[in-house]
Amino acid sequence: MNIVYDALLIHLPQKRKQTPSGWLSFNAPCCQHMGTTADTRQRGGLIGSADEGISYHCFNCGFTASWRVGRNLSYKMKKFMRWLNMPDEQITKLALAVLQIKTDTVGYQAITQLPKFKNKELPDGAKPLHEWTEQDKYFYKVLEYVDKRSLKLVDYEFYWSNNSGYRDRLIIPFYYQSRIVGYTARRVTHSNKVKYLSEQQPGYVFNIDAQDDDRKYVIAVEGPIDAITIDSVALLGSEVKDQQSILLNSLGKHVIVVPDRDDAGQKLVQDALNLGWSVSMPDWDHDIKDISDAVGKYGRLHTLYAIIKNAQDSQLKIKLRMKKWFV
Repeated sequence: MNIVYDALLIHLPQKRKQTPSGWLSFNAPCCQHMGTTADTRQRGGLIGSADEGISYHCFNCGFTASWRVGRNLSYKMKKFMRWLNMPDEQITKLALAVLQIKTDTVGYQAITQLPKFKNKELPDGAKPLHEWTEQDKYFYKVLEYVDKRSLKLVDYEFYWSNNSGYRDRLIIPFYYQSRIVGYTARRVTHSNKVKYLSEQQPGYVFNIDAQDDDRKYVIAVEGPIDAITIDSVALLGSEVKDQQSILLNSLGKHVIVVPDRDDAGQKLVQDALNLGWSVSMPDWDHDIKDISDAVGKYGRLHTLYAIIKNAQDSQLKIKLRMKKWFV
């Protein structure tokens, strides 16, 4: 059998039976968590095979969870494991293990590894905003931009450089394990220059250092400024790379993706569905295009509350919600 099935077998109730069709039946651990009465009639069923993964179904409360080789452990499968009293440490190790195997016509092969990041230098002359004392029109424009985007100087260690190539940009360092491993420099003036100048290494997830052990949720957005406004992570694009998914899943937390309301956001939703992550598309006004807009209009706490409250992991409900979100 596969590694997920073997791990589940160890934690299943001792009182169980196998049906002629191959299902293992036992008292379902999910019912009380789903708001129904506890199962005493062995209405929980688990079936697995070496090549097709596993499937769990509760015939009492209707909860389901599944996994196939080549896919990540979904949030629902992780919930099922916790309800079986599987330790979080074991679930995290298992999630990393399944990310590294993929089946094809040959069999199993390693497909990805935890990314490693080299130290990088910021642009010449870059210093934290609070260290600058000189009067400069570009520096003031950077400060105005920070305020316009509902940011505060204490939210993140922003940088600025009076170097001619960067003086009209807000510099946002990328940290990993407290080391600077890259940056993005956002243009704050109206010009024909590119919006972002970035030094970004493959597989990097912005603000991952801030996602500490006390957090239950990790909210993933597209851009770093949106991430800073709610202290979430940013994928730095509209798709999820394999190594990014490994970094996020290694945290062992409930990942909630919030897409921007544009065509690129639709691609991000599909990636989230494929990874078994939750997606949140709150019922915000149509002029709210991203997280920064929401924080500016509703405030940070209300924005976070709305994201968590509206998180969905049902593919059907997510696809129905997309019709109202992407208009």
